[in-house]
Amino acid sequence: MSDALRSVFLDRDTVDRGDLDFSALDRALPDMASYGATPPDLTIDRVGDAEVVITNKVVIDDAVLEACPDIKLIVIAATGANNVALETAARRGVAVCNARDYATSSVAQHVFTLLLALGRNICPYAQAVREGRWNESEFFCLLDYRIIDLQERTLGIIGYGNLGRAVAKIGEAFGMNILVAARPGTEPTRDRPAMDEFLERSDVVTLHCPLVPETRNLIDETALGRMKPEAILINTARGGIVDEAALARALTEGSIGGAGLDVLCVEPPDGSSPLMQLSLPNLIITPHNAWASRRCRQRLVNQMVEIVEAWSDGRAINRVA
Repeated sequence: MSDALRSVFLDRDTVDRGDLDFSALDRALPDMASYGATPPDLTIDRVGDAEVVITNKVVIDDAVLEACPDIKLIVIAATGANNVALETAARRGVAVCNARDYATSSVAQHVFTLLLALGRNICPYAQAVREGRWNESEFFCLLDYRIIDLQERTLGIIGYGNLGRAVAKIGEAFGMNILVAARPGTEPTRDRPAMDEFLERSDVVTLHCPLVPETRNLIDETALGRMKPEAILINTARGGIVDEAALARALTEGSIGGAGLDVLCVEPPDGSSPLMQLSLPNLIITPHNAWASRRCRQRLVNQMVEIVEAWSDGRAINRVA
C-alpha cells in the first residue's frame, strides 16, 4: 500500500547532514519529495496533494490542514507535537504520530556534559590555560574557580519518563542522590515532593517535561528564588519552560550557581532572549543539539519507517492525534 502514497518531507536538513541511511524510508515512501527546509509561505504548496507529511519543526496548522485535504498521516520527526494543530487533525481524521525515545542516550549524556562543564568550571579553566595563566602560576595547579564534586549532591529531576530515568541512572553512577518532583497539578508524596520543597533541596535541577500550559514558565523568578545559591539549572527540554528574563537576572545577580541550556524560547535565536546578551562563565548555551548524535538521528529515521509501515498496515503507533 505504501508504495502508492504521495508523500513529502518538509525539513529533512533538520535531521540529516548526508550521514544517515534513508534507504528504508525511501522504500516505504518511494513517491516522496524531500526539501531541506520549508518556509511558512511555501508549506501549503509543497504539501499539495500529499497523503503523508513528514515534518520536524515546520508548522502544520489549521490553514495547512484545510488547504490540503488529502493528508492522511503526519509523521513528526521529533517528540514534541506543538507544531501540529492536533485538534483539527483529529477532527479531519488525520493520524498524527511522533517519534519517541530515539535520543534518550544522547540527551542524557548532554545533560551531564553541561553539568560537569559548569560544576568543574571547565570553560574558565581551559581559557586560563590558553591565556598562559597556568604557566605563570606559583603552584602546580590553578584553583581560581570552584570545583563541585557530584558525589552525594542531590540531582532534582522534573519529568520522570524514560529520559528522566536515564538521567537518574547516570546520576546514581556519580553517587548523586535522586529527587523527583511531583507533577504540576498532582498531589505531592514523600518520594515526590511539591515544587517548593523540591527546589529547596536540589543541588541540580534538570528539566525533562513537555512544554504544556502547566509547565510554561515553570522555572520563573519565584522558582529560581527557591533554589540554592550554588544550584545549577539544566534545560534540555523546551525553552518555554524557563522564564528567560528571570534566569538572566538570577545569573547576573549570582542568586544561583549556573545554568546549562540546550533550548531557548525562540529558535534559532532572533536576539530577543536576554540570555543571549550575557557573557558569563556560569552560563553555557548549546544550539538545541543534545539529541543529535548520529546514532540517535538514525534511530529517528528508522522509527519513522516503523510509523509509516504500521500505518500502512492499519495500525497507528505513537499516535498523538
